[in-house]
Amino acid sequence: MNSLGSLFSRQPAPMLGLDISSSSVKLVELGRNKAGALVLERCAMEPLERGWVTDGNIEKFDEVAEAVRRLVKKSGTKVKNVAMALPPSAVITKKIVLPGGLSDLELESQVETEANQYIPFPLDEVSLDFCVVGPSASSGGDLDVLIAASRREKVQDIQGLAEAAGLKPVIVDVESYASRLATSRLIENLPGQGVGAIVALFEVGAMTTSMQVIRDEEVLYDRDQAFGGAQLTQLIVRQYGFSLEEAESKKRNGDLPDDYESSVLRPFVDTMVQEIGRALQFFFTSTPHNKVDYIMLAGGSSALPGLTAAVTNQTSFPCSLVDPFDGMEMGSGVRLKKMTREAPSYLTSCGLALRRFSA
Repeated sequence: MNSLGSLFSRQPAPMLGLDISSSSVKLVELGRNKAGALVLERCAMEPLERGWVTDGNIEKFDEVAEAVRRLVKKSGTKVKNVAMALPPSAVITKKIVLPGGLSDLELESQVETEANQYIPFPLDEVSLDFCVVGPSASSGGDLDVLIAASRREKVQDIQGLAEAAGLKPVIVDVESYASRLATSRLIENLPGQGVGAIVALFEVGAMTTSMQVIRDEEVLYDRDQAFGGAQLTQLIVRQYGFSLEEAESKKRNGDLPDDYESSVLRPFVDTMVQEIGRALQFFFTSTPHNKVDYIMLAGGSSALPGLTAAVTNQTSFPCSLVDPFDGMEMGSGVRLKKMTREAPSYLTSCGLALRRFSA
């Protein structure tokens, strides 16, 4: 039976987007104003020590839970519902075609039967979910259905983390899906609303740079590279003899010696541009495509001075820095200067917060 709430077009219940990466936890809370436009109510970030989260695995549960508690307190939010995400490596996804006209129960049963073919562990050890994408383009009258499965302990880990921090996990997504949801808003602002545009999205994290090539919400190609902002920290350590913690802190605060830009930053930016160029070449050689229309950069190390211009120079494709909050109204709880500086880091957490309106 439908709840009474579904009979009225009221705003969905408030929900936080919480992104846990290897270097920080990030929180975003979104709302809508009376005109229906998105409002950034809050965003906040709390650094994590190296080794607390590795390759998407929470190695230091208590320390990360405490960091999430600090983050929630710092943000000032009263919201408890939270959407979180697993890394793509922890989730098996598969698009399947099923007959149209099935009841929900029949659909669920068919999904379980199909899932057995694609999931290499017993179904009782797995958290399984699915969504109907829409009518199948290849088979009249049938439906495209996306199934997603992850080891149950992986899902329980991040749910337990939220609960330990006093939050209520209501959605577990996939990081790459969340970042695509946030990016799709920005693609709609491109000429022609971005229809048919091939967009290469690079998310530069601490340890990994992930690339997704998107056209009309379809992923044409994706790839991860073991390269990220942690390598810049290592270069600072080698150049100046700081400890890792000192180097990370000075990098964040911009408190570095005068020759930092010429001796460390510029060579690192050159290397990053080469890595981006190499990733694009892999895309061109393994697909029928030989160009992209736009390159978008996100993640903590994407805002380095001169990086977007250097990428455009090297590749000849227009490159821009992602601001997931572009076009949103700013709530009173947002520190504008800090948010503007850190905006590219919030792509995944913004996508998770957007699930409030699309779930």
